[in-house]
Amino acid sequence: MRELDYDVAVIGAGTAGIAAHRAATAAGARSVLIERGPGGTTCARVGCMPSKLLIAAGAAAHAARTADLFGIRIPEVAVDGPAVLRRLRAERDRFVGSVLDGLDDLPEGERLDGTARFEDDRTLLVDDATRIRFRAAVIATGSSPIVPGPLRGLGAFVLTTDTLFEIPDLPASLAVLGAGAVGIEIAQAMARLGVAVTVIDAGDTVAGLTQPDLAQQAAAIFGAELDLHLGAELRKAVPEGDGVCLHWTDRAGRERTTRAARVLAAAGRSPNLEALRLEATGLCLEPEGMPAFDRRSLVCAGAPILIAGDVDGWRPVLHEASRQGGIAGANAAALAAGRPVATPEPWTRLAMVFTHPQAAVIGAPYDPEDDRRIVGALDFSDQGRARVEGLNRGGMRIWADRSGRLLGGEMLGPAVEHLAHLLTYAVADEKTAQAVHDRPVYHPTVEEGLTSIMSKMIQRS
Repeated sequence: MRELDYDVAVIGAGTAGIAAHRAATAAGARSVLIERGPGGTTCARVGCMPSKLLIAAGAAAHAARTADLFGIRIPEVAVDGPAVLRRLRAERDRFVGSVLDGLDDLPEGERLDGTARFEDDRTLLVDDATRIRFRAAVIATGSSPIVPGPLRGLGAFVLTTDTLFEIPDLPASLAVLGAGAVGIEIAQAMARLGVAVTVIDAGDTVAGLTQPDLAQQAAAIFGAELDLHLGAELRKAVPEGDGVCLHWTDRAGRERTTRAARVLAAAGRSPNLEALRLEATGLCLEPEGMPAFDRRSLVCAGAPILIAGDVDGWRPVLHEASRQGGIAGANAAALAAGRPVATPEPWTRLAMVFTHPQAAVIGAPYDPEDDRRIVGALDFSDQGRARVEGLNRGGMRIWADRSGRLLGGEMLGPAVEHLAHLLTYAVADEKTAQAVHDRPVYHPTVEEGLTSIMSKMIQRS
């Protein structure tokens, strides 16, 4: 068996792992990046980018169908499913290729292909062919889609984000289990491309929104484009002809059935920990097998091992994975050298959903029991620029403390990807509603809505 020695071993060459290896190396550590494949990062290969390509295609079809609002007559819109998916894969492969090219540029000895597992708290085995001794390690193995029990055993009838983008053509019908970010994005895009879509979710919210007014609006808006059922529970799924028959109960407990050519499991993701044999490390493991870790330093309790990215289950989005990877890599190098680790403050929470309208959740969560807050509300239905574009749906709810210092908010509407960033920066910088209100805003823009809601909050403070 080949024997190797490193200061830092990073397991997983996704967004967090690449950032960890780079940070450890920059800190002077001799570091190795271990990848079992297929690589290319979750975002580029099966996440952010292919889903946005599908959304863009759906948006183009929807814009053509609804151009009548502006006096533009388009008699017929034809969707070429195979062409949609060919472009998606071609662009997706370009994004993945750029990531893989970067890995190929790593010097010999810094990259190792294979499946790693811990032999003890200072040793890894890779494919039973290589033993790596390390002074610190970073777990950055990512996550995988969860396939709920009723869907297991259905073979190719069940899709996940790992398989969805490989299908040769759009299905005639699709049942989506889950109305969170992934589920509702893909569901709306598919519906706009002509697929008959049914969405089933046991919860009461759509797109991660928890503020009741916005959650209700989101359910109504998305429910107008597809068959949406909240408070529903899947009981059984069985093959039927060329598709699947789902048996479920609705909010009132009534038995219902849905038939679809394919089912998309979009009910969450689980951390890729099974192959690591964490029990050999002496780490403090929680009942579900997740190592206990500090959310600032990312150091796990019980061994010089850190965890970063989607695998830790905390804020599983790309910008957080990249930052966590950088923190974990630098701290792994510090542990290896006997230096103290850094404990930076977490970033302000920012989660976004790229539906139409877009949705976002920023900063402190919605809390109806906190009477110390000032809450501002804005409805996009009469916002100037939104009406010009025919996108005047949804609203914003933003909260601050009694001094006017902004704490967070939720948004559903046009240009939310930009509005949410502005609010995130204001929360992170501890700005007040007055300070944001006093910034220049160009006319006519959707950003004027942010000035309007700040004005309302100032009047209430």
